[in-house]
Amino acid sequence: MSVDPPARPGPERPGPARPGPERPGPERPGPEPELAPAAEPTVASEPAAVVAAVTGRAFVDLHCHTSASFDSLASPASMVKAAAARGVTHLAITDHDRIDGALRARDAGARIAPDLTVLVGEEIRTRGGDLIAVFLERPVPPGLSAVETIAAVREQGGLVGLPHPYDRLRGSLSKTAEMATFESLAETVDWIEVWNPRVLFGPGNELAAALAKRVGVPGVAVSDSHTTLEVGLASTALTGDPSTPAGLKVALAGELQLVTGRASRYVRLVTPVARLINRLRGRGRVHPTPVRG
Repeated sequence: MSVDPPARPGPERPGPARPGPERPGPERPGPEPELAPAAEPTVASEPAAVVAAVTGRAFVDLHCHTSASFDSLASPASMVKAAAARGVTHLAITDHDRIDGALRARDAGARIAPDLTVLVGEEIRTRGGDLIAVFLERPVPPGLSAVETIAAVREQGGLVGLPHPYDRLRGSLSKTAEMATFESLAETVDWIEVWNPRVLFGPGNELAAALAKRVGVPGVAVSDSHTTLEVGLASTALTGDPSTPAGLKVALAGELQLVTGRASRYVRLVTPVARLINRLRGRGRVHPTPVRG
């Protein structure tokens, strides 16, 4: 969606005017927002909402959780509303091992945020670690091997991403696979998360960016949000229409620019509280029995 906003004046600086002759003529508009190339992610100089209006680019967040996940309390509708307010144009809801939250978010989006496209997805716990899937019609069961999981997603016509591949604290595939096997697997996905703001310790994002470059897979920025305070602070700007599997693949193959925002680290304190509350409600994480064969 392309919007042609009126020219925006540059930001006024507080304090007394500096001495010196005044220049005649109208005030010049401020500089257009600049985003970093995907290979060198930095924080964008403007929020996604401003950049989207100026550039007409799509802003995609490919990793987001709702209260359907065992570690979130944010309703699907609240996540959609917050994402739309921050300028996200395409939001993948990827709850742990289920898609019902994504389906509710898609229905809510049609009512409260018609300019936002919700992509139905899932964060799937494989035997070796997590994978992200989008454009799903039905949930992919956890407990399969990574190769079997990717095949199950492809069978539905979906796309697959590699989340937080070097996070020390979460279910990252790099922790369980031999390096050669892991890199061979990484070559088969559609994108790799190279900026995930919930990777807090160690060079996990830097290693992920190096992996994406090494195996020739697009690197994206995601929010991995579990609260409305996080959603949309990190996203990937791209050209094209990522509303379909084919459209997203084409857009990912083009020029990507990363918005690498991050909420306060204290937001992470909400996650264990959410886990406890959901466990008390009988909605804690169910660890699947590995499927063999």
